[in-house]
Parts: sequence; structure tokens; C-alpha cells
Amino acid sequence: MSQSQQALALVSQIVKIPPSRALSLFKNASVKLQGLQHSLQSISITLHLLLSSNMQSHAQSLILQVISGHISSSLFTPQSLFHHLTHQLQFNSYPVIKVHLYEAIINAHLKSRLIKRALFYFNQMVDQGLATGSNTFNNLLILVFKSYSFEKGWSFFSQNRCRVQFDVYTFGILIKGCCEAGDLNKGFEVLHQLEEMGLSPNVVIYTTLIDGCCKNGDLKRAKMLFCKMGEIGLVANQYTYTVLLNGLFRKGLKKDGFELYEKMHRNGVSPNLYTYNCLINEYCNDGKTSEGFKLFDEMREREVVCNVVTYNTLICGLCKEMRVWEAERLLNQMKKAGISPNLITYNTLIDGFCNAGKLKEALRLFNQLKSIGHFPSLVTYNVLIGGFSRAGNLKAAADLVQEMEERGITPSKVTYTILIDAFFRSGDTEKAFHMYSFMQKAGLFPDIYTYGVLIHGLCMKGSMKEASKLFKSISEVQLEPNDVVYSMMIHGYCKEGNSFRALKLLEEMNEKGLVPDLATYSSTIGVLCKDGKWPEAEVLLNEMLKSGLKPSVSLYNIIYKAKSNIQ
Repeated sequence: MSQSQQALALVSQIVKIPPSRALSLFKNASVKLQGLQHSLQSISITLHLLLSSNMQSHAQSLILQVISGHISSSLFTPQSLFHHLTHQLQFNSYPVIKVHLYEAIINAHLKSRLIKRALFYFNQMVDQGLATGSNTFNNLLILVFKSYSFEKGWSFFSQNRCRVQFDVYTFGILIKGCCEAGDLNKGFEVLHQLEEMGLSPNVVIYTTLIDGCCKNGDLKRAKMLFCKMGEIGLVANQYTYTVLLNGLFRKGLKKDGFELYEKMHRNGVSPNLYTYNCLINEYCNDGKTSEGFKLFDEMREREVVCNVVTYNTLICGLCKEMRVWEAERLLNQMKKAGISPNLITYNTLIDGFCNAGKLKEALRLFNQLKSIGHFPSLVTYNVLIGGFSRAGNLKAAADLVQEMEERGITPSKVTYTILIDAFFRSGDTEKAFHMYSFMQKAGLFPDIYTYGVLIHGLCMKGSMKEASKLFKSISEVQLEPNDVVYSMMIHGYCKEGNSFRALKLLEEMNEKGLVPDLATYSSTIGVLCKDGKWPEAEVLLNEMLKSGLKPSVSLYNIIYKAKSNIQ
């Protein structure tokens, strides 16, 4: 008996037994019958049996095995099998079963990430007038967005508008795609289409759109949507509150954010992990790490499980406040809680110890990081190089650069900028500019921070002519000086006693909408008074007051003395 005859004989047994036992027999056939090869007919009959018994998931599993090669035969290829199945009279006579067949084929291809083949069978099915359920279309739409682009996903949706029955989930996928692409207007257009079709948007759709508005900086529309939810009877959940809370904090609207958190409590919505992480992050960024720890304790009381982000945020807060030993104790507490510290944890701690001037401890953590199997990143090396550079230990910094390169990590713009700053600090201007030249030869173009370091070094040395040339060259590379760079130049001119140029740059800052700080105003007023230009100094004093800065008593005295000397 040939192998194909054996397969058909097996199928004749299968059709007489319950489908679940039939499938088990089918899967073990190659073992039981020593190398049995299935034919087009044996696979076809088995699939028909499964689909007619409403065992779609088993049918899909069988097709997956064919696609992956776990079921193979010299009698057919996956493509020839699917062509046979979709054109066979056995399935054509039963439209409902044929729809299920196509759906099983499409979903199996999607699980195998063969999206082009899945689209081919989907189009083939719809062209035959077979009405698929929205689930299959939705699965396809998700992967089209992920694998291609927003435009491709939108086009796929539009082409099938009159060919497929959409549900609320379809519109949810589309709105998410719009938000991720930053096209909020199209997202609102989709929401309007959904409502026009008589479908009711759910909490997930509103939350997705609120999140999209927040991420794209449109807090006004985010708040409007949040209010509309209440008006139409939708109850905001933990995720809705959290995305809006995060959006408000990112925009610096702290008062609004904490008011929303209070509202969340009043409405009986319990904060989740992400809500707590968002709030703790805000407290830590604001220098209120102790408040963050109160929430950390509250989480444990409410049995909300912390994650690595929670610990990293608190460790970062402690390091910013120079409470580095407490931060390391929290690292040990984290390990005891069964949460593995990641590279961010170690980078944060190493940076904290470097900023606190405790380089020995920073190196100890660096070695600990390597001993537990983590690979130091470019960020790790830059943090350590920066720490040793600020401490004036250029040899240690150079050794770290060498180790970094030996690990195959190429120095970045940040690395070079740190080293340039280190050479300026050590008084070696020539080496600083040699490093700057080497950076450019490596194909790295300076950013505004690199220019800032160069200008600061020249200003401190009193080389205002070279600093001025460099300052003017910034615009030639399509960069704009920031308030820090302007302040450096102004301080440099004040140190030189050049009140004219200092005042000119201060006026230029104001014209560009940059806000000078207290030190910049004070230095300029001081040099103006030395030159006897007290009227200009008084004008600057009034500007300071208008911008909310509080001049010191000594600044008033400087202006008073300048006026007295002239009068």
C-alpha cells in the first residue's frame, strides 16, 4: 500500500471517531505508521472534519504545523495545499465552512508573521464575496500598522470599508494608529465616524485618544475628552486617569496633576503601578524624594507590586539629593524583594557617586555591574569618564576610553565633549582643541553643548576674540545658541570689562525670548556701573524685577555708588 493510500486509510478511520481523538491520531500518524506522508486529500478531509465540528483553533493549529514544516510531504508544498483547499468543491459547497477555512489560513499566517501571504488570502476570500468576521480583519489591521506604516494601515482600512463588517475594536486599532503617527485630527475623525455608524465608543478608545493627545502635547483636547467621557456615562478607569496625569506632569502642570489624583481617589478609582510610578517620578524630579517614599509605603500597604522602574525612580531621586548611601541601601532592598536591578539602576547609582565625588565607590559599582553579567553601555562609560574628568584624573578617564573601545563601544559626541571640558579644566587649551578636531575627523559634528564647553573654556581663559568667532560660527551650522551659551559669553565680556558687548548680547537674548538668570543680569549691571553707565544699569534692574528675579542688596548698592560718583 502506497503512503498516500495509507493516509487515506487513516482518514477513513478518523471520520468515524470524535474530532478531538481524530486530531490526536492525525498528529501521531507519522510515528505510528513509520514515515507516513499526508496527501492533499488527507489534510483536506481532516480540516473539513475539524471545521464542520466548530474546532477552528485546532484547524488553525494544523495549518500552522504545515507552514512551519512540522507536517511536510513530498506530495505537496504549503502553497499548493492552500491552493487546493481554497478551490476544492468540498469547501465550496459549504460557504460558512469555507469562511472558517480562510480565517484559519489567514490567522495561521499572521501567527507565523507572514503578513503578505495573509493579505493575499484575505483579499482572495473577500473577492469571492465571503463575509469574514471582524476579528480576522482586526488581527490583520494590527499587523499592517506594526509591520508597514500608518499610511499603509489607513489605506487597508479604507479599501475594506464597504467589504468588511467593522466593530468598535476596529476603530480602536485605527485610533491607536493615528495617535502613534501623531495625526490627532484623523484620530478625532475616526471617533466621529464610529459614532455616525451608531457604535458607542468605549473607555479604551477614549483612553487611547487621551493618551495620544497627551503625548502630542494637546492637553486642551485631552481634558475635553476626559470631561466628555463623564457626560456620556463612561467611567474613567485607572489607565485613563494615569495617562492624563502623566500628560499634565510632562507639561509642568503639577497643580492640575495632583488635583486629578485627588479626584481619582474621590471617585473610588484605585491607583495602579503606573499611577504610583508617575507620581513618585514627579516628586523625585521636584526634589521631594521623601514624599515619593510615602507613596512607596502606600503601594506596599495596598499590595501594589513595585517594579524596577519604581526603584530606579527613587534611587535617582536620592542620588539627585546626594543621598547616595541611602540609594545603595535601596538597591540591596530591591534585590531582597526579588527585583533584579538593570543597567539603568547601576548607571544611576554610578552617576550619583561620581557627582558626590566618591569615585572609588563608583568604580566598585561598575565592577559589580560587570560581575553580575551586565555589559556596561556607552552611558555607563560616559558617566565614569565625566566623574574622573571633573576630578582632574585624566589618566583614569583615558584608561576608561581605552577599555570602552576595546569592548567595541565607539566614543560619542558626549564622550568627546566631556574630554574637551576636562582639558580646558586642566588648563590645556591646545589639547582641548586637538580633541575637538579629532571628534570632527571621527565624523561627529558638535552640538550646542560641545560649543558651550568650548566657549566656556575660552571665556575662562580670557580669549574673547576666539570665543566670539566660535559663537558667531554656531549659526553657520544651523544651530541656535541657548541661554547658557549667551550667559557664558556675557560673563566673559564682563570679566574683560567690555560693558558694550555684554549689554548688546543681553539685549539679543531678550529679543530671542531667552531669559537671562540672576547672575547674568548682576554681572552686566556690575560692569555697566564700573563704566559709569548707571542709567543702563537701572533699566536692567527694572527688567530683572519684571521677570520675577530678586536683586541682592549689594546690587542696589553698586548702582547707588555709580550714581553718587557721577553726581
